[in-house]
Formats: sequence, C-alpha cells, structure tokens
Amino acid sequence: MNELTGAMIFILLAGPVFISVIALERWWLLRQGRTEAYDVRESLANIGTGFIYKVGDALFLIVAGSAAYLGVHSLGWGWSSGHGWLDFMLLFVLVDFTFYWVHRFMHATRYGWTGHWVHHSSERFNFSTALRQTPMVSFNGVMLVALLPPALVGFPLEYAVVALELNLFFQFFIHTEAIRRMPAWFEWLFNTPSHHRVHHGSNPAQIDTNFAGVFMLWDRLFGTFVDERDAGEIRYGVDHRPATTLNPLRLVFAEFFSLLRDVVRYRDVRIIWKHPSWVEQHYGDNSHNNVQSWVSPPQS
Repeated sequence: MNELTGAMIFILLAGPVFISVIALERWWLLRQGRTEAYDVRESLANIGTGFIYKVGDALFLIVAGSAAYLGVHSLGWGWSSGHGWLDFMLLFVLVDFTFYWVHRFMHATRYGWTGHWVHHSSERFNFSTALRQTPMVSFNGVMLVALLPPALVGFPLEYAVVALELNLFFQFFIHTEAIRRMPAWFEWLFNTPSHHRVHHGSNPAQIDTNFAGVFMLWDRLFGTFVDERDAGEIRYGVDHRPATTLNPLRLVFAEFFSLLRDVVRYRDVRIIWKHPSWVEQHYGDNSHNNVQSWVSPPQS
C-alpha cells in the first residue's frame, strides 16, 4: 500500500497549498476587477475532478502501474551513477522529457485525448484549472508511458513516482493569468504561465503548442514553441465537444464515452488514433459538438 499511502500524503500536503493559492488568486483578481476570472461552481468542480483523478491514479499505480514498472525495471539496464542526488537530477530531466512526448500524444490522438480533454475544457484559466484532471490519463495507460523509460534505465519506482509528482506539482503554478511574464532567462528555460496560456488556447496559432512540463527546452528543440506575444488573442476551452456539465464524475469520463459513441456511430476505428478533431473534420458533422448533453443539461 506504499503507493496509495504516498498519493494520499501528497493530497493531504499539497491540497491545502493548492486551495490556499486558489483563494489568494481569486482575491487578487477580484481586487483587479476581474470578476469573470473565477466561477465558484466551476472551481469546486475542478477541485472535485482533481480529487477523483488523484485517488484513481493511486489505485491504478497499485493494481497495474507498479507491476508494469517493476517488470520493465527487471529487464532494464540497472544503471546508477552511484550518487543519489545526481541520479535524481537525471531522473527528473528524463521524466520531463518523456512527459513532453506523452503530452504531445495526448493532443495528437483521440485515445490520448480521453485522458486530457477535461483539462482543456474550461473556458477560464486560473489555478483551479490545474486541478481539472481525469483518472482516464492513468486508466488508459498513457501517463504510465512517461515512467517506463526511467524503469528501463534502472531508477527505483519510488524515485520515479516522486519525480513525476514534483513535475506535476510545478505545473500547478503555471495555470494563472495573475502573472504576466517572468525574467527573460526563466522564460527561456522553464515553462511559465505565459507559455502555458498559449498551450490552453483554442485559436489556430495556439493549438498543439508548448507541451513542456517543466523545461521549455523540449518545445524549442522540436518546433512546438510559440511565444505568447506571437500567439494572438487567447481563447480558452475546446471547439469540439465542449463541456456542458459541472458534475466532476461526469466530466472525468465524458470524453472516453464520447470516443466510444463516435466509433460506434461512424463504424470507424480510425477515430481512436486520429487527431481529436478529426471526426468533425472528416465527417463534416458538427451536430454533436456538445456531445455531453447526454450527461447533464448545459450550465448557464
């Protein structure tokens, strides 16, 4: 039960930090006259999805994730520098590198999107948006892929889990409009609120950009970086299949059931590995853009 215990400890320790930062940001934005930046009902839904995600993620790690990791680890190189601090630094960079590619996969395929759609479905961008997650990212095995290269190298499971959790902890703090720009050197090296606002944009110049977790180096190297100053006006949310419910349980599974419905409806399994917007573009049918109407009436 070590992994579940660790996840629960993370929730207990990180949870109050996240809630405090959310409350502080809301207070600050209200002082600035940004009354539209927060919706209390949506924020509560985001916190709810975050809790469901974290518990589901822990259960998956216990049932399947740890077994897969240890299986790959037993076949791997068993490498170690002999210096714990150096090993962890290298591990952290490796986890961030693999997260970049896993993140790109989640945006490139409808299957991957089932574990990421909910995070992009909010039309607001604030710290509570960071918690808008789904356990589908674990259940579909996508996030597990980010841990397999460290297993192959030989890093211990508990260290790999800590490295990934720290990566995700860092990413919480880039979901805000309250911070405009960081120092130039920081903007070049690290992911920042400015870069991540572009990633959450739904206009053409913003879609499928800035996939980094911590280090912006990967986007700069692989041609997916777009500076906020060159991205145009940012519009948050998703164009296809926007959210129409604030029920956390329905939110976390909505895109998965939407995928199944589309495969059955069009009798086309290609939908699974095509781009998330491919079904609308290929079949030219926008009648089901609000596909979540089956789970809840639209929220005003």
